[in-house]
Amino acid sequence: MDRTVSTTAHILIVEDDHEISALVSRYLSQNDLRSAIARDGAEMDRALQANRFDLIVLDLNLPGEDGLSICRRLRASHSVPIIMLTARSEDVDRIIGLEMGADDYLGKPFNPRELLARIRAVLRRRQGGRTEPDEHPGSFVFQGWTLNAGSRQLTNPDNVRVAVTGAEFDLLRVFCERPGRVLSRDILLDLTQGRTAAPFERSIDILISRLRQKIEKEPRDPELIRTIRSGGYLFTPAVERR
Repeated sequence: MDRTVSTTAHILIVEDDHEISALVSRYLSQNDLRSAIARDGAEMDRALQANRFDLIVLDLNLPGEDGLSICRRLRASHSVPIIMLTARSEDVDRIIGLEMGADDYLGKPFNPRELLARIRAVLRRRQGGRTEPDEHPGSFVFQGWTLNAGSRQLTNPDNVRVAVTGAEFDLLRVFCERPGRVLSRDILLDLTQGRTAAPFERSIDILISRLRQKIEKEPRDPELIRTIRSGGYLFTPAVERR
């Protein structure tokens, strides 16, 4: 059992293939994780209304509303982490999934052990990688923005909450902890996703683009997160920790 991940974590599996969903549910149960199954977007909505889930495993190809549409809709109202399953191997599907707000992806066919490893990695990132909660996690303040490490919330200079995914939060926190330093993509991948999975090499660029849309005045001409040619990315503002 992974002691850094709560054994009470509740996973929602949105998958219309009965054999796959049953296999995943059974494997998660054997590894101390609770799970529920939804066969499509409508069943998922009902499940989310009735229960609290810590992570959603979402298939790309579903009857009716497809996984990409569901992912986009979820991101408009939920911050729950999403791991997307896809039978397609083309990079464009992975890129679109990440752009829609997925935290990770896994291609079919997959080994349940790998899915479990990715679920645990995402949950660890959501918990900040701690076995015990930090009683005083503090906040990071930059140019009027506040990133609260305890509540995992981002508020803008007008004190309005801005929705961010778990992956976006983790990346912004890494920047806030290391302002004024050029961080390569490899370093950012290691600090945010660890070495438990083989991340898609463009995932950092996609996350950067998503963050810029939320915190930059001009995302096409960014001032806060600058691209350093052949180097990586630089977080430019002064950061105060409270």
